[in-house]
Amino acid sequence: MAVTPRLTWLEEKRLQILLGNASLSLLYKESAHGCSIEKMVQRCSQQGPTITMLYLQKCIVGALTVDHIPKIVDDSEKQCASIFFIFQKDSLTIMSTLFLNLLKVTSDYLEFCSSDKLNFWIYPKKRVFRKPDLSVNRVVTKSSTDLQYLECEVFRVEGIKSDLGCIKKMMTVTQHKKKLLEDLRIYKPHADLVSKIRILLLGPVGSGKSSFFNSVKSVFHGHTTRQAPVGSDNTSITEQYRIYPVKDGKDGQYLPFMLCDSMGLDETDDEGLCVDDIPYILKGCVPDRYQFNPFNPITPKHPTFITSPSLKDRIHCVAYVLDINSIKSLSSEMVAKLKQIHEEVLKCGVARVALLTKVNDCDEVLQENFLNMSKKMTSWNQVMLINQMLGIPLSNILMVRNYASERELDPMKDVLILSALRQMLRAADDFLEDLPLEETDESS
Repeated sequence: MAVTPRLTWLEEKRLQILLGNASLSLLYKESAHGCSIEKMVQRCSQQGPTITMLYLQKCIVGALTVDHIPKIVDDSEKQCASIFFIFQKDSLTIMSTLFLNLLKVTSDYLEFCSSDKLNFWIYPKKRVFRKPDLSVNRVVTKSSTDLQYLECEVFRVEGIKSDLGCIKKMMTVTQHKKKLLEDLRIYKPHADLVSKIRILLLGPVGSGKSSFFNSVKSVFHGHTTRQAPVGSDNTSITEQYRIYPVKDGKDGQYLPFMLCDSMGLDETDDEGLCVDDIPYILKGCVPDRYQFNPFNPITPKHPTFITSPSLKDRIHCVAYVLDINSIKSLSSEMVAKLKQIHEEVLKCGVARVALLTKVNDCDEVLQENFLNMSKKMTSWNQVMLINQMLGIPLSNILMVRNYASERELDPMKDVLILSALRQMLRAADDFLEDLPLEETDESS
């Protein structure tokens, strides 16, 4: 008879995403296979990476063991890289993470150890989880606390990277995402000159402009959304100029930025966004839902033309959205059009960044501290090409992988999306700070 894990289907899906979309197979369940170390080791040793889940009254404790669990119970310590984490019950949100490097298997308990005496014990016969008590500054004290657990399960983890650095990054990415969300929620534009930053998304057809807005909204709503219609790689479905506000959740407050979506650029002049529309977009003369016409750009005579735009109507940051896999194959006509547009952006003095989409491996993009791009990534050449083509500083060349067909959020994708958005807002702040005094007076 098949043994059903206590881990719910939703918890399992969240845990799989947390572990880099690894798959889980139940090896041991204490209530079904016996409350002893021998039974646990018999079923779980030499199985590769495993994760031990302890279900407590108020939380779930997990121990991801990268190496094989030893099959010999001999009271000796073995080198065994492990990551201990404490989950919030029901949501599997990580509350804390600890990295350990030794495992001691005895006839009575499992002991996860670290070089600085930060040890955790599991006693199956007593169903007790013993953890060290930490002082305010996280120094280990001489005392410990015993907690009764309800169930213990061990899963084999398949498809996970064996590199401990990559696993550490996966386990801490959720905490970094939380910090980014907090930073963006409390963000305010420079000197309160405007209430919302306007970010214009410009790029070739199919580069991922509308998908980026959908992805940003998805992260703040906690699930994937598809508000902006998305076309194919060769066909632009965006024919209107859209100014999208973003709420912090379905019933939350509007966030202090808006994403302005435009028609895709085409190599020819009779398809895609007309370059003559761009100066008016930058100056804030084009209204929301304006219908683009490649043959007939907007003029001051248009009935919806905004004749006296204020600072809040203007674009504060331009994001050139480009498919990272197509940069090397951009036609000379497209490169010339991008440079022509860039000249208009420079004339307006607007902040500019490059947003490279469709990144293949999110994990290799950011360094382990999530602060800077890694120069070791395979796509560094494309980054340098954009730097040379448009003169955009490396710090303003951003990389993301938008949500397309996925149903569940991926924390690593979310961090890239939020990091890109934060850098856009910082660039916009630089633009606002550099404005002449007479232009800032317009905002009052």
